[in-house]
Amino acid sequence: MRVLFVTCLNRSQVYLMAPLAWAMRTAGHQVEFAAQPDLADAIADVGLTPAPVGRPMPGLKDDLAEAEPAEDPVAPAGDPASWEKPVQSGYGWGDPAGVFDHLVPEFFRLLTSDSFVEDLVEHARRWRPDLVIWNTLAFAGPVAARVTGAAHARMPWGVDALAQVRAGWRQAHAEQGANAPDDPMRTWLGPFLERHGAHFDEEMVLGQWTIDPAPAWVHHHPGAGVHYVPVRQIPFNGTATVPDWVREPPARRRVCLTLGVSHRESHGIEASADDLLEAVADLDAEVVATFSPKQLDALSAIPDNVRAVEFVPLSALLPTCSAVVHHGGTGTFATALASGVPQLVVPGTYWHEKWWGPVAQGNGLEARGAGVYVTDSDHLTPGLLREQLVRVLDDPSFARNAERLRVEQAAVPSPNEVVPLLERLTAEHRART
Repeated sequence: MRVLFVTCLNRSQVYLMAPLAWAMRTAGHQVEFAAQPDLADAIADVGLTPAPVGRPMPGLKDDLAEAEPAEDPVAPAGDPASWEKPVQSGYGWGDPAGVFDHLVPEFFRLLTSDSFVEDLVEHARRWRPDLVIWNTLAFAGPVAARVTGAAHARMPWGVDALAQVRAGWRQAHAEQGANAPDDPMRTWLGPFLERHGAHFDEEMVLGQWTIDPAPAWVHHHPGAGVHYVPVRQIPFNGTATVPDWVREPPARRRVCLTLGVSHRESHGIEASADDLLEAVADLDAEVVATFSPKQLDALSAIPDNVRAVEFVPLSALLPTCSAVVHHGGTGTFATALASGVPQLVVPGTYWHEKWWGPVAQGNGLEARGAGVYVTDSDHLTPGLLREQLVRVLDDPSFARNAERLRVEQAAVPSPNEVVPLLERLTAEHRART
C-alpha cells in the first residue's frame, strides 16, 4: 500500500517519525514524506522520499516568537522557592477551552498554512495514498485523507496535549449549549473539506486512531476518547559520524548537558548555557555539553571538566553517561530512556511548550525514581541544578530505576512489529472503493 507521512515545524519532527516510515518501507510499502520545502533535505538525508508542500517558512522561528502571548499566565521568573511544580492535568490553567480557542489561530494555522493544506490535498489526489500518518500539528493530513478516502492516523510526540485540551474544549462547549461559540477547528478546516465534497468531524482533530510513542506511564487524559496504538520510540538523531572520543570508556562519570536541536530551528525559551556550566564547574565528572554555535559563542567561560561541542549523536553518547540534563525534548527524553540513563529535566518556558511533553515526562521520571524534574528554566539557579545532579549521581537507585524503565520500554512493540496492526486498521478505515 501507499503510506504518506505528513509533518511540519522542524527536523526533530522528521526524526521522530522516520523509524516508523522506514518500518513501513521495509515491509514493502511505498512511502512518501510530506512537509514544507524547508524540510525536504532533512527527509532526503534519512533516505526517505520528500514531497514538498506549502510555502517555505524561513522565518518560522521569528513567527513563533511573535505568536507568543504578551503575558503568559504562569508564575513569574524568580527564586526557585517561589516555584510550584506543575502537573499535566493542570494544562489550561482552568480554562482549556480558552487555551484551545487561542491555539488554533495563533499556533496551529501558523504551522499548517492554507497553502500547505491545498498543496497536500492536490498531492494526495495525484498519489492516492492508502494511509496518511500525520504529525499531531499537521492538520493538512486528515483533510487530505478525507478528500481522497485514505485511512489516517495521528502521531503525537511527548504527551498527547492536543487530546487533553480538545477534551476540555468539548466539555465547555457542551455546557454552553446553544450559546456555545463556533468550533475554531471546523471554522478553519471546514471550507477546505467542503470544496471537495467532504465534511468536518472529530477525526479531523484527533485522527481515526493515534500511534502513540509515549510510555504508558506518561500522562494520557482519561476523557479524550482516543484509540491509542502503542509503539516504541526508536531513538534517531539524524545522520552523523560518531567521534572517536565517544567510543572510549570515560575515565570518570560522564554527564551530558543538552538543550536539544529543535530550538535551533524553531523558537524556544530555555535555560541559560552559562548557568548549566556554572552548575557543573569543578564537579568530579566529565561533562559533555552539546550547544549551538550561538550558545557556544555567548559563553563567558568553559570549565576545565567540560567538553563543549556543537553536536554529537545522543544515541551514541548517552549510553556512556551517568546522567543527562536536558530541556525535556521528546527526542532527548526517548534516547535517554532507551539508554537507561537518569534524567534531570529543566523545561523551557515558551508559551505552551512544556505542556506538550516535558511536564508529564519529568514528573513521570521522578515518580519512578529514574530522574528529577528540577524546575522550569526561568527558575533555575546553578546551585539548585548542582545539588540535584550530585544527588542523582551519588544515589545508585536512580541508575537502577532508569535501567528498569529501559527494560520496560524495550518490551513495547517496535515500529516493525506494529506494521501488521496498522495494515489491518487501514483496511478497516479506508473509504475508497
